[in-house]
Amino acid sequence: MHKGLLSIGKMAALNRISVSTLRLYDEKGLLKPCYTDPQTGYRYYDINQNARLDMIVYMKELGMSLAEIAEILQKEDISLIEEILSRKNEQLHQQLRQLKDRHDAVERAIMSIERYRKSPDTGTFSLEYIDRRYIWGVPCRHNFYQDDIHSYEDLLRDLRRKLEREGVTQIHSYNIGTSITQEDFEKEQFRAGRIFIFTGRRELSGGENADVVESGMYACVYLDNYDDEITFARRLLNFCRDNGYTVSGDYICEVMTGFQVFDNDPRSMFLRLQVPVSFRK
Repeated sequence: MHKGLLSIGKMAALNRISVSTLRLYDEKGLLKPCYTDPQTGYRYYDINQNARLDMIVYMKELGMSLAEIAEILQKEDISLIEEILSRKNEQLHQQLRQLKDRHDAVERAIMSIERYRKSPDTGTFSLEYIDRRYIWGVPCRHNFYQDDIHSYEDLLRDLRRKLEREGVTQIHSYNIGTSITQEDFEKEQFRAGRIFIFTGRRELSGGENADVVESGMYACVYLDNYDDEITFARRLLNFCRDNGYTVSGDYICEVMTGFQVFDNDPRSMFLRLQVPVSFRK
């Protein structure tokens, strides 16, 4: 009865798949052997069944599940293939976006740590060119400068909740910035303006929560203690005045990276205080 047919082992070897895979396809109804010996239970296949097996393998490589493949083969509907592939296509695009976001976040983390290693001692002032940056954030609901660290953490959680609603994972909310308007900074009035993330995501490049921090020269100072920000922000302003630099934009405190992994101090942060400046010609 099985003369001229292929045993399950030969069918598997011919198509470079395992015998267990062929058995699974049989159980799922994807590819039934054309003959099963009633005495031994051995499965046998016709060489012409290779075409159906090729189709199953092809659809698997397109990312379809065995259940989806079974439905397609059962209904024999070409439009169903298109519908499933359209969904798979969108899923792949989403995965690519997530992978790109994760890659960007890893690169930013590496750059932050490298900058920390190579940065001057805390309190050293510098003049730096900083390239254009894109940010996404929200107004601060309260002035955390007048409160404690818990007030800042509350604002950070609020920002993360809003980002989650935009489909942005938490990995993007570690490179945080807060701002003070130029007017308040020059008057030494420390009122928190916005809290935001730095992002290169196109999806976040528009809307009322998005903004651009233009490239330019920035007066900067680095420090590693949250509690020292106001003290060094005042010194940064005096540094600009002493050197004849004109403040030309909002003050930003950027959390380059945090080192809470090393201890339990919630304020163990590496900060870059910065303000854009222009020069008299």
